[in-house]
Amino acid sequence: MVVLIIEDEVDLATTVEYNLKSEGFQVRLAHSGRQGLAAATTDPLPDVIVLDLMLPDLSGTEICRRIRDQERTREIPVIMCTAKGEEIDRVVGFEVGADDYIVKPFSVRELVLRIRALLRRVHRVEGEPSLIRFGRLKIDRDAHRAWVDDAEIGLTALEFRLLHAFMSRKGRVQTRDALLSDVWGIEAEVTTRTVDTHVKRLREKLGDAGAYIETLRGVGYRFKDQPEEASA
Repeated sequence: MVVLIIEDEVDLATTVEYNLKSEGFQVRLAHSGRQGLAAATTDPLPDVIVLDLMLPDLSGTEICRRIRDQERTREIPVIMCTAKGEEIDRVVGFEVGADDYIVKPFSVRELVLRIRALLRRVHRVEGEPSLIRFGRLKIDRDAHRAWVDDAEIGLTALEFRLLHAFMSRKGRVQTRDALLSDVWGIEAEVTTRTVDTHVKRLREKLGDAGAYIETLRGVGYRFKDQPEEASA
């Protein structure tokens, strides 16, 4: 497994590199945003990118946007790494497509655990069909595309993961904490309000098909078991 570290603090990057290599990972270093973007598209493509938010040339959020905009790199998991710990910074990171978020100072051991957890989450769906249909909805997991009545809708990477989580678990109750863990890949580092905000935005983008997502007051959410339930 190849880990790309985009970090301008050379000492920190070198320490992380040493520890990751000790854990059996191959490591690629970049100390600026532009170097990082080049390294992200170099074969073999990285399996995970550890991305600092504050870089001298390009911001981490801009780099993450560009990674998600390119077909070759859009599926690479990204862990945002920064000294900023405010919830709004984490929310912005997830909005542009980050898969996880770790705040400095952090233990390298925690980073290793997060990388392994993220890789498990990415690879555990490999046996699942790429195309999933439900009533008026259709999603292509591999292409990260979604349609309502054959009209494609634009979803952020995080909104797509949220919709995929609902559709792959239809009929099952999803608590906010479970969605935070499974979709955001974290344990309560972002408040459950974040889940509600993203579900609201997702419903708005789905239009009438948003009725497939049912709110269970005081519990969480449930995706309808059958499309007909939404019109009942």
